[in-house]
Amino acid sequence: MSQKVLDALAKKFGDAVERTETQHGDEVAWIKRDKLVEVATWLRNDPAMAFDQGMFVTAIDTLDLRRPDANGAIRVVDLEAAGATRFEVCYQLRSLRHRHRVRLKIRVTEADPRVPSMTGLWSSFIWQERETFDMYGIKFDGHPDLRRIYLYEEFVGYPLRKDYPKDKRQPLVRRSDLPSSES
Repeated sequence: MSQKVLDALAKKFGDAVERTETQHGDEVAWIKRDKLVEVATWLRNDPAMAFDQGMFVTAIDTLDLRRPDANGAIRVVDLEAAGATRFEVCYQLRSLRHRHRVRLKIRVTEADPRVPSMTGLWSSFIWQERETFDMYGIKFDGHPDLRRIYLYEEFVGYPLRKDYPKDKRQPLVRRSDLPSSES
């Protein structure tokens, strides 16, 4: 059923859709970053699509991506040589009326980790975009309140990036609203 959505996307937006695929039963459309809001607006507003629910947004860090080769041996993919980017931002959308879903993926470089915010279309993404920013450092242009959601403002780095050191020490932050252990 969702294959029809992919076909309609490719027909309507042409080169804005980099490619489409099905992964483990999920339909995926790779969208160019500068066309994301236009494509998503059509998916929400077109009666044949009617994607009324924004299910989730997250990022995937493909640093040191390991893939099986033709012989089944696992190897590390050289992203730069393959022409790939480091991050993929993923939005999952669902239509209750038509009972179909689609995942939109946007390639994001490490040098410019930004995508347009989709909070104007689906308010359910307000917290999830903040979480993705907090954990991966992806900035969402136009987000109404883009700031850390789990970690404190002085926290250095983004802990779900694959190059974040697991034993990294963070700065000690004294809070004036808590009782001091010094008496």
